[in-house]
Amino acid sequence: MVDEASALTAPEEDDKPSVKSIDRAATILQVLATFGAEGAPLTEVARLSGFGKATTHRLLAALSEVGFASQHTGSRHYHLGARLALLSRQAGQIDVAALAKPSLEHLASVTEDTAYVSVREGMRSLCLGREQGAFPIKTLSLDVGVSRPLGVGSGSLAILAFMPEAEIEAAIESNARWLLDFPAFTPTRLRALVRQTQAQGFAFIEGLIIPGVNAVGVPVYDAQKRPVAALSITAIADRVHGERTLKLASLLHAEANEVAAVMQRQASLRPAGARA
Repeated sequence: MVDEASALTAPEEDDKPSVKSIDRAATILQVLATFGAEGAPLTEVARLSGFGKATTHRLLAALSEVGFASQHTGSRHYHLGARLALLSRQAGQIDVAALAKPSLEHLASVTEDTAYVSVREGMRSLCLGREQGAFPIKTLSLDVGVSRPLGVGSGSLAILAFMPEAEIEAAIESNARWLLDFPAFTPTRLRALVRQTQAQGFAFIEGLIIPGVNAVGVPVYDAQKRPVAALSITAIADRVHGERTLKLASLLHAEANEVAAVMQRQASLRPAGARA
């Protein structure tokens, strides 16, 4: 009998191709998610995914076989399959993007800037939603579906800074190589940003992602007071500085509390035994 540790470390010739296939399938699912129930034609899915039509068709066929994708019989458009939603419900997952959407819309309307919601996934943050305000200069510094190391970006930093100290250090050490892709966020700089965030109660990023663009972020806590998500606002530096930074942080805290309350109500409705 082969133990689990040996099986995980044993080299396999097919490892890299398998990982590549999973990565490609995930890209297709992300593209389909942007089109909602309407779906998209094969050519559009191929264009946005960056794959050839033959590769895209093969991946869509494989995803359809397991219920992760489906095709409208009339339009022939592809869309996400019902099995994905079923798996999410079975796992007790809360749709944070949907729950936070009213808050994002409110923030974008009131501030006229761009509002985001992100969640923690292990040692990374994942952007789940974005709403643009009416201000003519747009600051789209983060796309929906993009992951970053915890601490990189205002929302991600807001999550990291209010985690337990041991988890903060573990995240920084675990992401050390990934952080090389973000030169402004060295481990030393990140630790200083964490302390600053803890002291002021919100994350403030000043031109570290895109020069001339600042951002403010606050955590969203679950019932156990764990930072599981974050709301953030980005804008050109002239709009996120001084007293307005404090005003934005206050608005974000109010909406974060609302999202947390909705999440907790949603969690209380889940069947017994569902995962937290």
